Amino acid sequence: MSPDFDEIVGTDDGERERLRRVHELLVTAGPPPELTPRLERTPSTQGSVFWLPRVPAKHRTTLLFAAALVVLAAFFGGYGAGKIHRSTSPESLLSLRGTATAPHAVASLQIFAKQAGNWPMTLTVADLPKLPSHAYYEVFLVRNGKPYLSCGEFTVDGGSAPLTVQLNAPYVFQHGDTWVVTKQLPGTEKPGPTVLKPV
Repeated sequence: MSPDFDEIVGTDDGERERLRRVHELLVTAGPPPELTPRLERTPSTQGSVFWLPRVPAKHRTTLLFAAALVVLAAFFGGYGAGKIHRSTSPESLLSLRGTATAPHAVASLQIFAKQAGNWPMTLTVADLPKLPSHAYYEVFLVRNGKPYLSCGEFTVDGGSAPLTVQLNAPYVFQHGDTWVVTKQLPGTEKPGPTVLKPV
């Protein structure tokens, strides 16, 4: 006989409904199947089982904590080293200024050494106006004077503090390539008006 649901669960309506669905599924599923004869047999202790020394719970906790610290240190150490390498050795630096659409905006675009077929880039931008909902800014590679390929999108909150965005260009660059930032409004697929262009 299955226990009564109302006896087990309190009166919180939201949690109650969620638990009722789970309870009904468990009752419908029924008990788990019987073990197979092979799984019911206990393993042989001749020649294959040996006992490890028992580590006290206090030591286990200390070891787990130390292992977690090592993993975190390795992760953040590698991340920090990558950030230091990126911030100190750009292959190229491009200054951008606002157009009539965003006359006070300024930006710099750092292009770093190619990694695994991609050119990592960092855009630092200030004084771009906040856009309406679902609108965004997009960084385009410009070739032959026209926006050619997207390198990433971002939004701003309209504050005066500079914003730094990590971008990526998985393309083969050509002599004369440059970059612009456009304003993309909802429902438009083509590059929108340019808001930042090279100085």
